[in-house]
Amino acid sequence: MTPQRLQELTLLRHARDLIDRDYALPLDVVTMAQEAAMSPAHFSRRFKDAYGETPYGSLMTRRVERAMALLRGGAGVTEACMTVGCTSLGSFSSRFTELVGEPPSVYRARSHDAFEALPSCMARVLSRPKRSSRIREAAGAAPS
Repeated sequence: MTPQRLQELTLLRHARDLIDRDYALPLDVVTMAQEAAMSPAHFSRRFKDAYGETPYGSLMTRRVERAMALLRGGAGVTEACMTVGCTSLGSFSSRFTELVGEPPSVYRARSHDAFEALPSCMARVLSRPKRSSRIREAAGAAPS
């Protein structure tokens, strides 16, 4: 790996850290790109190459991940939506369903006892949202 590539990955990691730290704030690609000292278009391409998803997709995945924890803790769907920085309940619910495979209200209503028995670090890893295979298949992608 070249020194330039290592430097680029370091800058991209700064932007990813921004997403992880400030996910509940209004973040846009321009702000994330500034954190990585890149133009927005170049940043978006390089971020996707490095992490396999767009910067906005990464932000929304982090927001849904945090919303899942809030819903497991008993928060209402609207409360979770607003707490994680989403301003549209409809968009939040659509993205949540896409990543988790069920609407936030259904996710909230079911039992989460298995997660309570796990250490928080393991619960976070195992509950990390991923695009539902049904959504991938409907979009024409091969099931994983």
